[in-house]
Amino acid sequence: MEAAGVIFERPGSVAVRRLALTAPGPADVVVETLVSGVSTGTEKLLFTGTMPAFPGLTYPLVPGYESVGRVVEAGERSGRDVGRLVFVPGAACYTEAAGLFGATASRLVVPGARTVAIDGTMGEEAVLLALAATAHHAVSRAGGPVDLVVGHGVLGRLISRMLPALGRPAPIVWETNPDRRRGGAGCTVIDPAEDGRTGLAGVIDASGDAGLIDRIVPRLTRPGDLVLAGFYGERIDFRFTPAFMRELRLSIAAEFTPADVEAVLTLVAAGRLSLAGLVTHRAAPAAAQSAYLTAFEDADCLKMVIDWRTAA
Repeated sequence: MEAAGVIFERPGSVAVRRLALTAPGPADVVVETLVSGVSTGTEKLLFTGTMPAFPGLTYPLVPGYESVGRVVEAGERSGRDVGRLVFVPGAACYTEAAGLFGATASRLVVPGARTVAIDGTMGEEAVLLALAATAHHAVSRAGGPVDLVVGHGVLGRLISRMLPALGRPAPIVWETNPDRRRGGAGCTVIDPAEDGRTGLAGVIDASGDAGLIDRIVPRLTRPGDLVLAGFYGERIDFRFTPAFMRELRLSIAAEFTPADVEAVLTLVAAGRLSLAGLVTHRAAPAAAQSAYLTAFEDADCLKMVIDWRTAA
């Protein structure tokens, strides 16, 4: 069995080529992929070669953890039926490349238990399920009030939408890029220089920019909570004295959990959380090189989707 897969042969090199797949077992499903999202966080680090040491990190590799497809084969112990629409948060089914995170390919072999059954009405917006679950996880880590979200990319926007969806006040959002300040859904998006507030009880950083921590900490109340929800490629450090004076409580929101996924699906089904307007760009697999550059470099691109339905 083979698939066409996006592959990073080495940092800076994106290609699409045929890849041999491992044989499915009785607990596995074979998924024909419809669309795959491009992550501007982890995948950018893999593309640039700046990803910190990570288990399984080796080139060549297949990236991606945001694929939606349909089950075409289902093992007897997979828990899935043929024809079911599923979200696939990663795969490791290649004999000639590492799967990190492995979901950006036309066909995937993955344990059925790893897939998430989704409603067909979600459409291509279902590629946002992992990021929405990450947003839910970050808000859960915050625990108390969140007065500020830093970053108005896709994750920052989802966190800003998640708070009201959970019955909490909409936050102020910081965004340093003026092109990214547009399109705030129910929240105010401003340049950090325009925000004179202090005494913030809770902040979630979704920017991935560790250099902003020293700008955030002096704004906190005592004690103050800061949740790091981005992925930070470099060493994180900050001035100790302001953190000491505010008795900083620093949390890291790591991977989302199955409970986060279920919470997102419930919120979307109830009409309390919208994923609309975040998929802004689409590309055929043959245009993968330019699509990834657009995703990483164009501020107008919130979420790029590779559409396997357009493959030749």
